[in-house]
Amino acid sequence: MTNQFLHIKRYLLVFFTAFLAFSVQAITPKAPSLAAKSYVLMDYESGKIIAQNNPDLPVAPASLTKMMTSYVVSSELAAGNITLDDQVTISHNAYAQNSVFKGSSLMWLEVGKQVSVSDLIKGLIISSGNDAAVALSEHVAGTEGAFTELMNHHAQKLGMQNTRFENSHGLSAKTHKTTARDMAILGMALIRDFPHEYALYKEQEYTYNNIQTYNRHPLLSDPSLNVDGIKTGHTQEAGYCLVSSAVKEGMRLISVVMGTASKNARKVETKKILSYGFRFFETVKPLEAGKLLHKSRIWMGEVNEVELGIADDIYVTIPRGKVKALKAHYVIEKDLSAPIRKGQRAGKVFFQLEDDMIAEYPLVALQAVKEAGFFGRTADSISQWFNSLFE
Repeated sequence: MTNQFLHIKRYLLVFFTAFLAFSVQAITPKAPSLAAKSYVLMDYESGKIIAQNNPDLPVAPASLTKMMTSYVVSSELAAGNITLDDQVTISHNAYAQNSVFKGSSLMWLEVGKQVSVSDLIKGLIISSGNDAAVALSEHVAGTEGAFTELMNHHAQKLGMQNTRFENSHGLSAKTHKTTARDMAILGMALIRDFPHEYALYKEQEYTYNNIQTYNRHPLLSDPSLNVDGIKTGHTQEAGYCLVSSAVKEGMRLISVVMGTASKNARKVETKKILSYGFRFFETVKPLEAGKLLHKSRIWMGEVNEVELGIADDIYVTIPRGKVKALKAHYVIEKDLSAPIRKGQRAGKVFFQLEDDMIAEYPLVALQAVKEAGFFGRTADSISQWFNSLFE
């Protein structure tokens, strides 16, 4: 009897130990607390916010403002309104010795000199030059004030709902505000929309007029993280801010840390949150654009079925190791009828992880279907009426 009891006890101990091991592996720990006014950690592909604190708190953006300045300039280049070879005559407003810029980061521009847009963009992004920001804004829009209207226009288009810019450089102004969430959205847009210009954000130094300046981003040379941007910021009002993007095993994360107490603090807190994201989460692509998911019955068409799928690749960010628990199902709109356009919405695809619905995307027609002739439509009308009798 004693041996049997010991055997059962040993079995329960092994089972309980295994259960604990599984539980520890399955549970994703909470995000670390950061010594910052606000922060956001976002996956680039899925747009999912992995971790956050006060993401919509209005704060001064400081030189993070230049991310939008470069976004607007890149948009103007893409539209053909300016070129990289344009020569910009430096005004008194963009003069490095302008008292407004005292003690701030500069490219060291001189009044009356002509500087190419290409050089000014490098001075803006790599050197974080406030003078370069003003010079570019005047070249694009005539005045810095008109340029800030473009900045706010693009902010609204991108969905930066709690951002308002008053200038192109980020020195403190009364209503010049943003949020951690909005800066993450802007970082995503920079990488997605203008990859060529984004490549400048990882450059660590720039020399203009025999003056060498250095990129202030503290993690570009950190061997523990593959950081390739984005921007530092600091004013007395804003504190020390840092927007970063890093890639590991094909997963890109964007972190925004606002209002830390020192240069070292923004570096440490950013490493902390990026490391957490890469360690405990992964982003998967469960569905590809254009892939057939379902054939659905349609009425009044030249054919009886339409192929359904998704318009764009779908990415889902989930706790690491949970991919086998990810489930998908779809709902088709009732009584689909021709004509149907390619890309027309025909239902929804839902993704579920255990008991949580984590994402939904539109299900669309992968092909166009023309309307049938008179006799075909008449036959389908009769069939629809007959089917409705049995619903």
